[in-house]
Amino acid sequence: MATAVIFLLAAAGLATGAGSPAVAADSYARISGTGSTWSQNALDQWRTNVATNYGMTVNYSGVGSSAGRRDFISGTVDFAISEIPFQSNPEDGSQPETPTTSYAYMPIVAGGTSFMYNLKIGGKRVTNLRLSGATITRIFAGQITNWNDAAIKADNPGLAMPDKAIVPVVRSDGSGSSAQFSLWMSKQHGDIWKNGLRSQFPVPANGKAQNGSLGVAGYVSQDYGEGAITYVEYSYALKSGFPVAKVLNSAGYYIEPTASSVAVAMMKARINTDLTQILDDVYNNPDPRTYPLSSYSYMIVPTQVAGIFTTDKGRTLGAFAEYVLCEGQQQAEQLGYSPLPMNLVKAGSEQIKRIPGANTAGIDTNKCNNPTFKPGEDESNNQLALTAKQPAACDKQGPDQCTTGTAGATGETPVSGSGSGGSSAGAAGSAAAAGTAGAAAGDPAAATDAAAAAASADAPLYDSNGNLISGASGGGVAAASSPFTLAEGGWGAPQFLMLAAAILLLGAIVTPPLTSRRLRRGSSTRP
Repeated sequence: MATAVIFLLAAAGLATGAGSPAVAADSYARISGTGSTWSQNALDQWRTNVATNYGMTVNYSGVGSSAGRRDFISGTVDFAISEIPFQSNPEDGSQPETPTTSYAYMPIVAGGTSFMYNLKIGGKRVTNLRLSGATITRIFAGQITNWNDAAIKADNPGLAMPDKAIVPVVRSDGSGSSAQFSLWMSKQHGDIWKNGLRSQFPVPANGKAQNGSLGVAGYVSQDYGEGAITYVEYSYALKSGFPVAKVLNSAGYYIEPTASSVAVAMMKARINTDLTQILDDVYNNPDPRTYPLSSYSYMIVPTQVAGIFTTDKGRTLGAFAEYVLCEGQQQAEQLGYSPLPMNLVKAGSEQIKRIPGANTAGIDTNKCNNPTFKPGEDESNNQLALTAKQPAACDKQGPDQCTTGTAGATGETPVSGSGSGGSSAGAAGSAAAAGTAGAAAGDPAAATDAAAAAASADAPLYDSNGNLISGASGGGVAAASSPFTLAEGGWGAPQFLMLAAAILLLGAIVTPPLTSRRLRRGSSTRP
């Protein structure tokens, strides 16, 4: 009996995490934030998870990155989400954004700005559209206005493009998506796009403007949206069941913004000391698996108490941020995003330490359940990028065109043009991935070759602050990290389940002896 009681107490201790006392769910202060709709699908899932598992309330409103940054400056929210930093000299002529309190940028997830469209040929939905960067830019600059334009035909030899007006759908609110898209156009096709970075996107003469990511995706997905195309985070196309255009990269392949193609692209990102991103090399990454319009989204966190922000809120914000960087990344791919690599998790951990009231011990990457790395490996490795498949031959620029649908679209689009078709299921993975498979089959030579091949790859290496210091990579194996536990977790569903299991086990230990004694007493009283 004593042993069983000890076991029950030990199990209860484990249920609270590391043997520490359980923290009541209501001990987490409510926190609120506003900003990006680009990363809102991920954020909403994470908010649901921490509410269920830790009793944590995180309120969030997707009002656009520009409005979120303004709310942070005014001190009416505890955090903001944005794809671009505060703009001290906005190129679109708006007022300078000048916070009066200290803050830090923390990357939360990567993703691809995609081009969701609604197009039919002969009454059948097109799911395999391909577009070059110059063609995309001319569409959103209002220079290409019909789907049968010669430039679009050149991108799509397998499709008999219809005589249908193009309706470019843009954001009506100040948007990080607009800023990232317009920045890419100005950097890559400045001869066509002369408006620079624009959070407020100019509406083309043949275009429509809608509020938020849901607004633009919603317009395109309606029957009246046939002929429309918009720029929106890949996640929204997945949720809508609609396709996105494959975009031509520097290696001459048309690529979809999957988790792995974004991860490969972001290996070329240059990271400033404040963790903001420089994407010029991402746009021109020569790896054929790259999606060129890839980027990070950021949480802007306070590093001093001010406005409505307190140290109690800082404790909640820090715990939520830890969850986002570790366990939350497990769901990034299925939600339409790409999880963060180890170097940015470690750099983000340093930013969390700066939040008043947050855990100052930092994230232990050996216990961080992030799918891009495994415990003890080098931080330059990104398992998702190392194992990404090579594009199919029919995705290469030329006379052939893959017929496989993209994003949320299912099925294939039959060849209706002059080109040949093909499946874009993907070729074999990189040399590193192939070597990993060989190692798994017991081939040491393959593992050695994989490590050498990966080490020769031109992938970036960062210091502890997230700064690019050289180009190197290493071979890797499949990520398998330990479950993540918040430094101070609330008493949630997992803890109750553990406690219930302990009670059932206690019953199994204690009940048989008691029953046996009763049976013996009963038998001793019989004649």
